[in-house]
Amino acid sequence: MRIVVQRTRAASVEVAGETVGRIPRGLVALVGIEQRDGLEDLRWAADKLANLRIFEDDQGKLNRSIRELPDAAEGAAGVLLVPNFTVAGDATKGRRPSFDRAKRPEESGPMFEQLAALVREQGVRVETGVFRADMIVRLENLGPVTLVLESPVRG
Repeated sequence: MRIVVQRTRAASVEVAGETVGRIPRGLVALVGIEQRDGLEDLRWAADKLANLRIFEDDQGKLNRSIRELPDAAEGAAGVLLVPNFTVAGDATKGRRPSFDRAKRPEESGPMFEQLAALVREQGVRVETGVFRADMIVRLENLGPVTLVLESPVRG
C-alpha cells in the first residue's frame, strides 16, 4: 500500500459539483491499494495515519499526531481519505506509467472502506472521497509537510 499524506490547514473533495468530504484541518491521504495488500496492511495504514507525529507541539517540534491535537476530540481535525489508484503506479520505465501493481477495483473498493472504518476506530474523524469517481481535491498544504508511506513488504 502506498499513501501520499499531506498535512493541511483545510481540505475538501468534490464530485460532480457537490462537496462530499471536508475537514477543517488535519491530513489528506491519497491511498493507492496494491495487489499484495491485505488486512494487515490496512491495520498498519490506519495506525500510521492516526499516530503519525507531524503536527507541532508547544515548542514547534513535529511531535503530535492528529489524535493529540487539542481540539481533535471536537471534530476540528480529521483525515480526508481519497482513493487514488494512480498512487500505486510505477513510472520507472518509459514515459507511460504502469498500474499493474494496483489492486482491481472490485477488491480495492471494499478495502478502502475498511481502511476508513479502521481509522475511525482509532478515534479520528474521517471524511472520504468517492471510489472510482472523478474528484476535485482541494487542500492548503501546511508547512508544506508531505510524506509517502509504504506498507512493509511481507512474504
